[in-house]
Amino acid sequence: MSTVNGGISFWYAQEGAPAPREPLPGDTTADVCFVGGGYTGLWTAYYLKKAVPFLNITVLEAKFCGYGASGRNGGWLYNGIAGRDRYAKLHGHEAAVRLQQAMNATVTEVLDVCATEKIDADQHRGGVLEVALSPAQLARLKAFHAAEAAFGETDRELYGARETAERVRVAGAVGSSWTPHGARLHPVKLVQGLADAVEALGVTVHESTPVTEIRPKHAITPYGTVRAPYVLRCTEGFTASLAGQRRTWLPMNSSMIATEPLTEAQWESVGWNGRETLGDMAHAYMYAQRTADGRIALGGRGVPYRFGSKTDNDGRTQPQTIEALREILIRFFPQLAGVRIDHAWSGVLGVPRDWCATVTLDRSTGLGWAGGYVGSGVATANLAARTLRDLIQQDSGQSGPTDLTALPWVNHKVRKWEPEPLRWLGVQTMYAAFRGADRREAAGRSAETDRVAVLANRLSGR
Repeated sequence: MSTVNGGISFWYAQEGAPAPREPLPGDTTADVCFVGGGYTGLWTAYYLKKAVPFLNITVLEAKFCGYGASGRNGGWLYNGIAGRDRYAKLHGHEAAVRLQQAMNATVTEVLDVCATEKIDADQHRGGVLEVALSPAQLARLKAFHAAEAAFGETDRELYGARETAERVRVAGAVGSSWTPHGARLHPVKLVQGLADAVEALGVTVHESTPVTEIRPKHAITPYGTVRAPYVLRCTEGFTASLAGQRRTWLPMNSSMIATEPLTEAQWESVGWNGRETLGDMAHAYMYAQRTADGRIALGGRGVPYRFGSKTDNDGRTQPQTIEALREILIRFFPQLAGVRIDHAWSGVLGVPRDWCATVTLDRSTGLGWAGGYVGSGVATANLAARTLRDLIQQDSGQSGPTDLTALPWVNHKVRKWEPEPLRWLGVQTMYAAFRGADRREAAGRSAETDRVAVLANRLSGR
């Protein structure tokens, strides 16, 4: 059996592509229009409709709900948020602590809604285990662990090599950090369950309806225009396809593989009984989960960026990327050298120029957006959605400021990415630097982070 490449993602290979909802039939009006039927658009529609049931809410999706990152990600529901350290510098440590506490609570919030709405997304709250495989990675791990504690995560645990192996037997792991604020899930089951819940509340969802341009109070499609006082852009890595947005967020490519189901003996050799999501401290990092049907789904950057902010074709990825991810799998678990790779796929995530996730509502135009999650969107999209709900209610006079509207990522302004070919050259150079740094750190004994990686991080704004 050969590896299936593309088909959107392995998650869709399991579930099958959904039956399409009707496209927009023509010009119409709404109170709120969401552009994008992924986690951000659906979660915001859900919370807003629950808060104000009489609102006329429309969601427009170019393909089908969950076609983008929401249906292709690694299934990491965890408390990481892009840009927290920068927000601490801009707004003070306590403001960033409040943001982190909100993210910690978001993991529980998503799981609670799944229980309330009876969404079975194979969720399992095993936390997040991030491992170190070299002296330099171990030094970064300890610094990372201390930083998380400084932002109030006092329930995080630091492990040595033996304690790490008791959780997951990663070859060569010299230490790890574990947080309970994380869960594994099946991303497509979550997004499809959420879409059904939104429709059951009375939200109108139109699929096969690409929005080509967003203007104040207008979402323009080939089939007609939706006019609404509030038009919210929830397009993450596909934002560059909208008129005037090519340099807003960079569509960073991430790729994944899924193994065949492992045997009981293979799982015994690996451990991983806690079903934690698994990551590492490399500069070009990996992420993985133990799936509900007994596979390992593992991802990394692959070819990080396509010239001109182009996106992939239904999830196909390059053969060299599949091989590179397989090498990571075998480096972590040499005993699985003969395991079959059943599926490989890719998707894009949104990266702002300063690598900071944001939530914005422009009160003068009614335009809003949320995203730039840089790969941490499964949970962050939920916090962004509840924040957008509060911003809209505040702007429309239905409520006042809330704890969420006061978080430091609200209305944060980010400059645009450089024009081509500068951004292509910049991203290629950055990831070449990271991979080279990872190779040198793995071969060396120094606890110092590779200087080239330090420079690459500084120059990229990462």
